[in-house]
Order: sequence, then C-alpha cells, then structure tokens
Amino acid sequence: MDLNDQRAVVTGGAGTIGSHVVDQLLDAGAREVVVIDDLSRGRVDNIAEALERAPERVKLVEGDIRDIPLVKKTIEGADLVFHLAALRITRCAAEPRVALEVLVDGTFNIIEASVEAGVKKVVASSTASVYGLAEEFPTTERHHPYNNDTFYGAAKAFNEGMLRSFKAMHDLDYVALRYFNVYGPRMDAHGKYTEVLIRWMERIADGQSPLILGDGLQTMDFVDVRDIARANILAAQADVTDTVYNIATATETSLLELAEALQRVMGSTLPLEFGPARSVNSVTRRLADISAAERDLGWKPTISLEEGLRDLVQWWRTQR
Repeated sequence: MDLNDQRAVVTGGAGTIGSHVVDQLLDAGAREVVVIDDLSRGRVDNIAEALERAPERVKLVEGDIRDIPLVKKTIEGADLVFHLAALRITRCAAEPRVALEVLVDGTFNIIEASVEAGVKKVVASSTASVYGLAEEFPTTERHHPYNNDTFYGAAKAFNEGMLRSFKAMHDLDYVALRYFNVYGPRMDAHGKYTEVLIRWMERIADGQSPLILGDGLQTMDFVDVRDIARANILAAQADVTDTVYNIATATETSLLELAEALQRVMGSTLPLEFGPARSVNSVTRRLADISAAERDLGWKPTISLEEGLRDLVQWWRTQR
C-alpha cells in the first residue's frame, strides 16, 4: 500500500511510539494524520513538531477511546488506523478494571468503528508480554501465550483474538506487532508509572548510582522507538494481513548491562546500587526471533542500544 494521499488515524498518537508514527506518516506522504489521545500518558509536546511542520495535515482530537461516538466520528473516512493507545503494564496491575475498559473495550470500539468505516487496514500494537516467560529462545510468534500472568498481557492476547475474529467475520485486514522492550526519545518522563530508564537517568544526573531492584540478571530485548514506528509504517505498506510479528532486535541485554551502558553514555563511573526485587512482571528472560518481520515486512532494527541511549539522554536533558 502506498501511504501517499492516505488518511490515517493514530490512537495514542501523542504518546512515545504514536508520536513517532505520526512523524513517519508525514514523511511517507499521508494526506491527513488524525491523532486521538486523552493525554493521560501522551503529551502535546510530543507532536508539537509535527503540528508545526504540517498544520494542515495533522489534527489532534483530545478524547478517550472508550467514547464510542467520538471514536466512530474520528475514524469515519479513514484509510488506515494505527492503534497504539494503551495503559502501562504497572497501571494495569494496579487498576485492572480500568485496564479492561481501556485495553479491551476501547480496542473493540476501534475495531468495530474500523469495520463500519471500511478502513483498509488496522495496524495494532501488541506485546511480548503475551508470552510470559517463554520456553524457547529466540522466541517465535508461534510460541503459546499460556505462561503470561499479567493483566496487560492477557488483554493484548485477547485483542489479537478480536482482530482475528473480525478478519474472519468482516474481512478486516490487520497486522499486529508484538513489541519487546521499548525505549527512546519521548519516553514517559512524568507521573507515577515512569520508566526505569528515566529513574536511572535522574539518579545519575544527581550524582548517584542507578538503583537495580534484584540481581540485575533479568534480560530484555531492547528496541528503539523509532525502529518500532518504522515497523508500523512497513506493516501498513506490506501486502500482508491476519498476521502477528515480533518487533525487537534479537539481542539479549541484562539490566546490569543496560545500567552500565547508560552510565557510559552519561559519563558515570560509580558502582551500581542494588535493592530488593519488586516487579509486577515475573519474566526473567526475553529474546525474540525477528526473522518473520524481516522476511514479510522488510523490517530489521537499525539503531544500536548505545546509539539509542545517547539519543534518549540528549532528549531527556532538554526536557529537564
């Protein structure tokens, strides 16, 4: 699909990933990009450059995806929908009923409105959390979802099922992307559920060591937000449907290694500090197989961890 002259709706488009999708949609020549965001996590600052760059092509609708009339009105006339609106995994654990209403009911509203509007394709955000602690590494998209024990992962797995069912019932084309560990510029630097990288940067900037909860041996597969946004664009363009893809770097990095890399970027040589383990996510290892995305979407990561961390730190310092 050629994105030139298409009308795209981006839910959660003022958020970390969504705002980069907005930028790349403009680069791809989209005729109009409509952001719907309640700004509970997203920030207008994240799309300020896009609004200034193309005020006639970018529109912000401040609203909630639980608002059915608003969702239907916003999606009416859209060619593409990029569904990124979600709650953080920690908030889902703290407020599971709200998570149900936003992640599940809200996603149903998006899918239903997309069918009614005749949307060409929905590109939906899923997560590696659906695997829980995987039994095979690297983990392929065929791995079962039964090891997940988080509400967030359960909701995302159900969302994938809804998309499959609407493809079967209404022939709604879609691609779902299972993001692994996302980081990069425009991360949520504010509020109760702030990312651990933000907390570490704050400590390093204040002359302290990063605080690692637990032994730091837990591994993740970190992927830069700009590579994730590019995967969204390629998923919209590719001649594929009814498919789910891992989006990661196929590189395993421990929390210890992450903290040390961040210290190198920020010029800190202090010894790491450790505290008692405390997490809503019991997964101790992540490593993705990304061969399907490379084969079908022509996607592979381009930004290394240290390069991404440098850009994250540079952005964060401007926010301070």
